Amino acid sequence: MYIYSFEKLEVWNDAKKFTKKIYEITRTFPDTEKFGLTSQIRRASISICSNIAEGSARKTDKDKAHYTTMSFSSAVEVLNQLIISKELGFLSDEQYQSCRSLIESITNKLNSLRSYQINK
Repeated sequence: MYIYSFEKLEVWNDAKKFTKKIYEITRTFPDTEKFGLTSQIRRASISICSNIAEGSARKTDKDKAHYTTMSFSSAVEVLNQLIISKELGFLSDEQYQSCRSLIESITNKLNSLRSYQINK
């Protein structure tokens, strides 16, 4: 089976694992948030790894970097939603800190990837 270039990226694998974690955590969110915060945070987390994948198929390094930037923006969006979820009591301190650490790691790797793409 062919392995696409994005599947080899550590940051894509990290983002994919993070998305799974977000899905697990949001299962415990109130039913009243099903079409609100739960849906929004899930879509934003999926967007992190989806933009990495989509960007890898672009021809120019400038286009690739653009999608990496969008992935970074989605990660920051998820962080915002996690902060709100914590303040609403939907997340424990441990869940919040764990997710925040993962986002910091992912955004650092995205910054490195973007720098590589721009300076290639």
